[in-house]
Amino acid sequence: MNLLPRRTAVVVFLAFAFAYFFSALLRAITATLAPVLTGEFGLNARDLGLLAGGYFLGFAATQLPMGAWLDQHGPKKVILSLLSVAVVGCLAFSMATGFSGLLAARVLIGAGVSACLMAPLTGNRRWLDASTQLRANSWMLMTGSLGMVASTLPVQWLMPLVGWRPLFWGLAALVLVSMALIAAWVPGWKSAAVPAAAQHAMPPDAQPARASYAEVWRHPYFRRMTPIGFFSYGGLIALQTLWAGPWMIKVAGYTSAEAATGLFWINISMLCTFWVWGLVNPHLVRRGFTPERLIALGLPSSFVLLTIIIVAGGRLSTMATPLLALYCMSCSFVSLAQPAVGMAFPQTLAGRALSAYNLVIFAGVFCVQWGIGLLIDGFKAAGWGEVAAYQGAMSVLLACCVASHAYFLWAKPHNQGS
Repeated sequence: MNLLPRRTAVVVFLAFAFAYFFSALLRAITATLAPVLTGEFGLNARDLGLLAGGYFLGFAATQLPMGAWLDQHGPKKVILSLLSVAVVGCLAFSMATGFSGLLAARVLIGAGVSACLMAPLTGNRRWLDASTQLRANSWMLMTGSLGMVASTLPVQWLMPLVGWRPLFWGLAALVLVSMALIAAWVPGWKSAAVPAAAQHAMPPDAQPARASYAEVWRHPYFRRMTPIGFFSYGGLIALQTLWAGPWMIKVAGYTSAEAATGLFWINISMLCTFWVWGLVNPHLVRRGFTPERLIALGLPSSFVLLTIIIVAGGRLSTMATPLLALYCMSCSFVSLAQPAVGMAFPQTLAGRALSAYNLVIFAGVFCVQWGIGLLIDGFKAAGWGEVAAYQGAMSVLLACCVASHAYFLWAKPHNQGS
C-alpha cells in the first residue's frame, strides 16, 4: 500500500471532486429540464424515463472494461480518456433536433462520466487507509449532491437567460477544465500486477492467478450486496435524478418552479447527509458499527417513508418535499455498501470489484427509471388515474426494495459459511 501524504490526498480529492460535481449535475439535470424537453419534443412518461435512463445505459456499458482499465492503467489515464467522450456528448445534446438525438447524446454523456466516481474510489483503495476511504467516499458523494443541487434552482434560473442548449456548451467547457485539473494534480499509476517476464520465471505453482471478473461475481460478499445495490441504491438515484420531480408536479400538484425548488432542498438534504456520514464513519467503525450492521438497521426506515409517500399521494401536497427528502436521506445507508465492496477485495481486483458493483447500481437506475415510466403508462392505459398510476408504479419499487433487503439479511449466514 502506498499511502499519500495528507496534503497530496486533499489536492487529489479536490481534482476528482470537481469532475464528479459535473458528472452528478449532468446525471440529475433531466429532472429540471423535463418540463421544457417534454413541451419541445412531445415526450411521454415512457420517453422521459428512457431519456433519463440513457445516461445510465451509457454509464453501465463502460463499467466492466473500465474496471480492468483502472486496475491496469490507473485512475488518471482512464478518467481523462472517458471525460473527452463526455465533452462530445454535451455538445451533441445541445445540437439535438429530436428524441433520438437527445437519447444518443445522453448515452455518450453517461459513458463519458462513468469513471468520475470509480476512478477516485480505485485510487483511494491504494492511497488511503480503510477508515479514511469510507470518509472520502462519503464526501465524494457529498460533492455529487452539490452537483445535483446545482442541477435544480440554478439551472431553473439560467434557463430563461441562456436557454438549455447554450447551457450544455458551458458544461462541455467546464468538463474540459476538470480534465486539466486531473492531468495536473493526480499522480500516475504503477500496476500492482506481476510482470509477465517475472511470472514466466516463477515455478507453476507459485504464479499468481490472473485477475478476472469471475472472482468478483463468485464472491459471496458481492452476491449479498447485489440486490440492495440494484433496487435500493438504484431506486434512490432514479427518484432523485428524475421521478421526484414528476411526482411533485403530477401527484402533489406543484408548478415546475415549485418542483425545482423541492428538488433543490432534496439535494441539499443529501449533501448534508453525506457530509455527516463522512464525519461519523471512522468513529462508527471504531465502535463496531460496520457497513453491514448499519445497512441492516437503518435501511428499513426508507421502506416506511416510501410507504407514507405512496399512501399519502396528493393529500399531503405541502409535505411532498420533506417526505421525499427524508426518504432519500434514509436510503443513504446503502451508500456504505460501495466502499465496503471495494475493501472486501485485494488491491489488484479493486477496480474490477468497484466497477462491477457500480454496474449493478446503474443497471438498477436504468431499469427503475424506465420501468417506472412503463408502469405509469401501462396503468394509465388500463384506466387508472394519473395519481393512482404513479402510486402503483412506486408500490412496485417498494416491494422490490423490501425483497432485496430480506435477501441481504438472509444471505448473511449463508455467505459467511461459504
